[in-house]
Amino acid sequence: MPESDHNRLFPLFADLRDRTVVVVGGGLVAARKVEALLGTGARIVVVAPALGGALAPLAADGRIDHRAGTFAPEALDDAWLAIAATDDPQVNRAVAEAGQARRVWVNVVDDAELARVHLPARVERGPLQVAISSGGGAPMLARLVREQLERQFDHSLGALAALLARQRARLLARWPDADARRRAVARLLSGPLPGLLRRGRHIEAARELERALDAPDAPARGRVALVGAGPGDAGLLTLRALRLLNDADVILHDRLVSAEVLALARRDALRIEVGKRAGHHAVPQERIHALMVEHATAGRHVVRLKGGDPFVFGRGGEELQALRAAGIDYEVVPGITAAAACAAYAGIPLTHRDHAQSVRLVTAHCQGPEDTLDWAALARDRQTLAFYMGAARLELVQARLLAHGRAPDTPFALVENGTRPEQRVVRGRLTELSHLARRHAVQSPALLIVGEVAALAGDLHWFGAAPLGAPATPLADAA
Repeated sequence: MPESDHNRLFPLFADLRDRTVVVVGGGLVAARKVEALLGTGARIVVVAPALGGALAPLAADGRIDHRAGTFAPEALDDAWLAIAATDDPQVNRAVAEAGQARRVWVNVVDDAELARVHLPARVERGPLQVAISSGGGAPMLARLVREQLERQFDHSLGALAALLARQRARLLARWPDADARRRAVARLLSGPLPGLLRRGRHIEAARELERALDAPDAPARGRVALVGAGPGDAGLLTLRALRLLNDADVILHDRLVSAEVLALARRDALRIEVGKRAGHHAVPQERIHALMVEHATAGRHVVRLKGGDPFVFGRGGEELQALRAAGIDYEVVPGITAAAACAAYAGIPLTHRDHAQSVRLVTAHCQGPEDTLDWAALARDRQTLAFYMGAARLELVQARLLAHGRAPDTPFALVENGTRPEQRVVRGRLTELSHLARRHAVQSPALLIVGEVAALAGDLHWFGAAPLGAPATPLADAA
């Protein structure tokens, strides 16, 4: 199966009670599949000329039905699921084709191309199950992940899942609103209940749940968290950011927040894109303020998810002022700002004791009367400049720095889509900045780094492809 097709697999858990599952094959591989099916309540039919040692006792005890002989397509007439587990590719293909003709899901062991359903590696804790699949392409990797999860997941999770399942009707009645119920159960799971079950104190755990079901609710109180999403790599999120994303009722996110970060958020949260593009504000800032206040006032937990860090060119201060004026509780979770992350992923140290003793973070929204930057100070050497939102104004930045005395051969690096799989780095000398950006069609989001340390991108890059463009002035010469 091509790599792109793996993402099309839709995971689900099937109820096989009193449904026929046909396993074709009588050897060890078939026995393993039958063993996994025994606890499901399915009617297991094994089609094989003879049964191996592991399967014969099951047939003798009546736990499986053995149909002796070779496979014929009619064996799948009553099947809901079929598993081809023979060592004969022709037989396995015949099972797959018979299933296709009858609209029966077929798993073909060790043949991802023929299989239309894959049997995952599983971690089981009572009614709680975690399934891991590689789409049939890397089964050993799926097993390795399962082994890691087996070590991480406490066995008391099974008792916890069973206890919550027994009380599900009361939970639904007690908190008919899904958001209120989710928050109530989250409070339970962060309280003493899991610890009691880990210590084997099941009666006390049941009483703790009873108390929670009978206790009155505190009035719903909304809040807003300004969360930094970083520049794109979901692995750079903080643990606090991840917890808030999983607790959010509403997520107001910027356009540049990556799909990988959004995929970590709670699936049923209301998501509203409020991103801004260069030259086009999709949602006015005042409307963003109003949305935060509206949802928090309604008792919802809101995450204002911002690319990079909320307090670095992210208007986080304005948003906190609006929340404070409305009397809304808030918190701020810092994110890794683009200058730090993009420079690191491009192999560029922002400071260097021989070449840059300071760093300046600058917004490139500096045109006409809005240009209040101290270009004379920015043009001094032995410092690193990191220009945000500069892809559309590179000619202006280049002209201003050169006009105020920055050396024409000062190294620069443009980091496009920094930290993401599609990251590109374009490097060169300041005098050729706009030319190289046009030549390589640099697009937003892109961070511009100017300074002697940018020359190190050629030697120290470690993520993605090697930098494009002409080598910048060597540090030895630039010094």
